[in-house]
Amino acid sequence: MNLNSKKNMFFILKILLAAVVIAFASWLSGKYPKLAGFIIALPLATIIALVFSYIEHKNPENTITFAKSVLVAVPVSYFFFIPFFFAKSLNNNFWLIYVLGLLLLIIAFFVHKFIVSLL
Repeated sequence: MNLNSKKNMFFILKILLAAVVIAFASWLSGKYPKLAGFIIALPLATIIALVFSYIEHKNPENTITFAKSVLVAVPVSYFFFIPFFFAKSLNNNFWLIYVLGLLLLIIAFFVHKFIVSLL
């Protein structure tokens, strides 16, 4: 097996693992939404991505920088959820709430960018 084939297989493995985690949480949300929310809130994607990053690139410095960036990104990513707390005043209009959350994520990106530049 050549190097490109190994890289392609590793890439497919990463896609499948991520898909399984997301699909499982989505399925679970129909029966146990609180448990599914807790599982998604776990840093599963980060845990998986950090390991894959290190395995793929063998660069501990970049992997540590990656982890620090995630640490900063987590709290600023909460901007997305702010409109959901105002759901009643927004007439529980899901798409309006969702789009406002996405717009707040744009602001969060710039906050993240600024904080990470200080590290």
